[in-house]
Amino acid sequence: MQLVFDFPPMPRYSFDNFVVCGGNRAAWHFTRQLVAGDGTENLLYLYGPPGSGKTHLLAAAGEVLSGSAGKPAPFISFRTIDEIYRGDYAAERVSRLGEHFLDAPALLVDDIHLMPDTESLRVEVWQLFNDFYGAGKKIMVTGMFPPKELPNLDDHLISRLLWGLVAKVDITDDESRGMILSKLAEDRQVLLPDDVADYLLTIVRRDVPSLREALERINRHALTEGRKITLRLAREALGRP
Repeated sequence: MQLVFDFPPMPRYSFDNFVVCGGNRAAWHFTRQLVAGDGTENLLYLYGPPGSGKTHLLAAAGEVLSGSAGKPAPFISFRTIDEIYRGDYAAERVSRLGEHFLDAPALLVDDIHLMPDTESLRVEVWQLFNDFYGAGKKIMVTGMFPPKELPNLDDHLISRLLWGLVAKVDITDDESRGMILSKLAEDRQVLLPDDVADYLLTIVRRDVPSLREALERINRHALTEGRKITLRLAREALGRP
């Protein structure tokens, strides 16, 4: 009986395991500029759909900046902001965000489009942004939308985001997704025939997590059945006719 092992755990996000393609090349280039030690670029905003690689680049930047500063570079995601506030956004004498980023070497913020519509929180974010910007520290922010389309941000912070580098991350084109799928298979030592890869690019949603999940299901099914990966097996694994 063939044993089925889980895929390797999610590798640490880094520049080394980021797949550079047409849809994310500018974002990757700007992020590398941000973490460079020359100080020419201190502010970057990336935007694009979920699963396009924004968080990967943010984490990769944090890893480099942590090493340069000799201390961890914490970050927040507004997707999980209640872990800090627990729904209580009342104005306080001490900013919880300020405490979270106390002495941090950089300001790293993910999913800013999910920031709650709360005036006190807007004030905290604005103050934090100004403190880091004024100190010449690196700032990297991600969201789903261009700066001018972000909800719940005031005009002052939107204009600040436009001061720095801005790049869209979009891997929905077939070439970009094909490159990413090939890298996912290579990292997992999965032999993926061309017709199966083409099939996945046709039926799977246009984001990295969906591609990864489909590949995992096909590989597990192949191991369980003791068969090679073929188009027929891929259809079986994904429950497709």
